[in-house]
Amino acid sequence: MSQLSEQACEACRWDAPHVTPEEIETYRADIPDWQIVERDGIMQLERVFKFRNFKQALAFTNRVGDIAEEAGHHPALLTEWGKVTVTWWSHEMKGLHKNDFILAARTDEVAQ
Repeated sequence: MSQLSEQACEACRWDAPHVTPEEIETYRADIPDWQIVERDGIMQLERVFKFRNFKQALAFTNRVGDIAEEAGHHPALLTEWGKVTVTWWSHEMKGLHKNDFILAARTDEVAQ
């Protein structure tokens, strides 16, 4: 279990502070397989998880859905045969918050 995944998520509003470049580097040490992508000017965390078939991919999608519901913070999930693309970002603030990194670390744990 990563140190990041054990941290609590905090309430996030539209005016919450975005993570700084320094914080991004610190948090990414716990989630090295995640990429930062930018879509429509919005930074997001993304990772593709591979599976042997659709049934395993769907089960993983549901487990990620469970942690998202528990945290009240929801990713974009693209479930396909043999893979799931998970994308975390804070929708209201249009960017990355510490919560996104915490939930990415929890997603990694669900995949193990």
